[in-house]
Amino acid sequence: MRKAGRHFLQIPGPSAVPDRILSAIGQQTIDHRGPDFAKVGLRALEGMKSIFKTDEHVFIYPASGTGAWEAALVNTLSPGDRVLMFETGHFATLWKKLAEKLGLKAEFIEGDWRGGANPDQIEAYLAEDKSHEIKAVCVVHNETSTGSVSPIAEVRKAIDRAGHPALFMVDTISGLASLDYRHDEWGVDVTVSGSQKGLMLPPGLSFNAASAKAMDANKNAKLQRSYWDWADMVGPNKTGYFPYTPGTNLLYGLNEAIDMLHEEGLDNVFARHARHGAAARAAVRTWGLEVLCATQGQESGVLTAVKLPEGHSADAFRATTLEHYDISFGNGLSKVADKVFRIGHLGDFNDLMLLATLAGAEMGLKQAGVPHATGGVQEAMTHLS
Repeated sequence: MRKAGRHFLQIPGPSAVPDRILSAIGQQTIDHRGPDFAKVGLRALEGMKSIFKTDEHVFIYPASGTGAWEAALVNTLSPGDRVLMFETGHFATLWKKLAEKLGLKAEFIEGDWRGGANPDQIEAYLAEDKSHEIKAVCVVHNETSTGSVSPIAEVRKAIDRAGHPALFMVDTISGLASLDYRHDEWGVDVTVSGSQKGLMLPPGLSFNAASAKAMDANKNAKLQRSYWDWADMVGPNKTGYFPYTPGTNLLYGLNEAIDMLHEEGLDNVFARHARHGAAARAAVRTWGLEVLCATQGQESGVLTAVKLPEGHSADAFRATTLEHYDISFGNGLSKVADKVFRIGHLGDFNDLMLLATLAGAEMGLKQAGVPHATGGVQEAMTHLS
């Protein structure tokens, strides 16, 4: 049976794609070796520097964020290298597993999935590595499974206080273009991101921003690579081209997205996401439910992960809201599977869309028989106004 109205896609990415970007993607494909394409490629490569806030190299791959994870590692490291990672949640865990498959010795600082990476713990761990065997520190900026944000600038300071030469790598797949991010200023060596979150595109593009230090590491790195090799990208990228077929139509959309972000102003984009995150958390707490991120100041403006009371299935709740209100919330992953649902409030998103999203959640809680107090939407409305 047909359902009237539009579906509410409120998972924390892929986010809904604005009409302007859909229209841009819908343009006719052109010759990616022809003269007209150079303008498209250069505009995308230069434009992404403004989003990462870097003057260094940005590489664009026709791939998901997982590809960009792999590219960051294989371009800079050698088999058997030690890599320090922090267990912020499901995606930090997946990056660790990928590193291990590549032949790296990935070491975890254990976390409780309720906050971001702890700079003091990272500093202490590095201080013990007197012989500097650890070659990279890898941190997830915005952990999409938990709604927690790591203090990237503080982690950089921690590495410096330890006097450690390790490369600093950051996954901001779900943070870029939604939360403040400064590749150069924060001293990040490799930043990883993807197209389907704050950049408002469909999945299919991923990115590496690489510092001069990372580019130097690339010259001596021994992990096998071909498709991902930065060295093969540098030459063609100078004139707007790629060493293989790029995601032409997604690049049209990317250029439109970059324009939209600058038209609104990046600081305004970040402030909007922060407001929506705060309003969503106000609603959750009014319902009498618990926000998964328990570290004040590290809560995300991209999504809010909500714990359901013991004995109540988050997946059953999600199924109920989908059936009755045509709204999709994100599921809990691995350690928090069926324990939490995730409200995405990112991308091309405004106050009324947030209130409709929270209304769907509040009605769903009642429909699914989850104990809660009413008034969450009203509290969010008060916060926004």
